[in-house]
Amino acid sequence: MPETITTYSISEIAEKFQLSLPTLRYYDKEGLIPNLNKNEAGVRRFTDENIGSLQIVECLKNSGMPIKDIKQFMSWTLEGDSTLDKRLEMFQALRKSVLTQMDKMQETLNTIDFKCDYYGQANADGTEKFVKESMHLKRP
Repeated sequence: MPETITTYSISEIAEKFQLSLPTLRYYDKEGLIPNLNKNEAGVRRFTDENIGSLQIVECLKNSGMPIKDIKQFMSWTLEGDSTLDKRLEMFQALRKSVLTQMDKMQETLNTIDFKCDYYGQANADGTEKFVKESMHLKRP
């Protein structure tokens, strides 16, 4: 007896990933979801393998990677082991980029925290007069 594979509808996947149906269709059209099959009626049916691909696509997208580079990565995965070095280099560069983004976001958060303290104190005092004098030396 053949093994049955659990599949999911495009609506189920859209809900799971908080993506629109047109976005999922676009990803399919662009080849970002390898081995995505359609049933006899032409309806997309997602497998666990497809879900794994979508998780990687969303991770790469969230890192700021352009769709064309995500397509390249997905193409490399289909080529197999001969592209392992390219994929490793891509993720190493991506890691550096994300760490830089995180540093910039930490600087942004530090400024926001400072302004929260500043305006919290000014609000409590009912004026900026005193907080301007006391906090200008503490600015990040």
